[in-house]
Amino acid sequence: MSASRSSLIRPFIAFAMVTASTLYALAQQPPTPTRVRGTVESVDGDTLAVKSRSGEDVKLHMASNMLVLGLTRIALSDIKVGSFIGTTTVPGPDGVPKAVEVHVFPEHMRGTGEGSRPYDLKPNSSMTNATVAQSVVSNDGHTLMVKYKDGEKTVQVAPDTPVVTYVPGDKADLKAGAKIIAFMKKLPDGSLETDRVSVGRDGLTPPMCAVSSSLLCEEPGFDERLLHGNRPFVWRVVYRASHLSCEQDDGSHGIPPIPRCS
Repeated sequence: MSASRSSLIRPFIAFAMVTASTLYALAQQPPTPTRVRGTVESVDGDTLAVKSRSGEDVKLHMASNMLVLGLTRIALSDIKVGSFIGTTTVPGPDGVPKAVEVHVFPEHMRGTGEGSRPYDLKPNSSMTNATVAQSVVSNDGHTLMVKYKDGEKTVQVAPDTPVVTYVPGDKADLKAGAKIIAFMKKLPDGSLETDRVSVGRDGLTPPMCAVSSSLLCEEPGFDERLLHGNRPFVWRVVYRASHLSCEQDDGSHGIPPIPRCS
């Protein structure tokens, strides 16, 4: 190879190496959590202070267009054929998914998040938003056949399963002691902003966040466990000075690491 040709190729090789290393570094960056579950501590102007379900203090900037939705209890019998629902399920001993909670969407929210995906409420849980196609009532509760765009699922709902629905809410509902789920994003300066909050009415803890366990980093469709390429990683949220970051969890935080993805 001539000296002139070699001098032309070297810059391209260097550029390719820098690009590859940059992409690798980006791939190793943990995801930003997409929601926090916990209790309202205070509201000060546009700042919402939340004590997360695992005990961390989280401060959220409330966006000017923030949507607040109330959650209120309803009866299991209010789930009708044709209702559009969301339900967190876990595998039952007989293989049929068991509902941990059910939330019934009002008609104007039909189609919200339609589909089925892993969820972080309990180990091996999933979230399914779908239309009730069939309901069979028995002494053990209801057995629902729900259908969504890409499939269908049979769900068993026990009589004591929490059932809630959404009602209009506003910022005034975010009082100290209220139980919430706040959906959030990380801003360029590292702070957190929320533009959607679900709040329990009349002392209700939203059943979608009733389990006390450490908050995990999440991304849509694959919540508790995240795959980078073929390598499984587990991340936990770390709060420092009102900022949030995710770190690879090896158990060093005193909490046993979650089993790796299989």
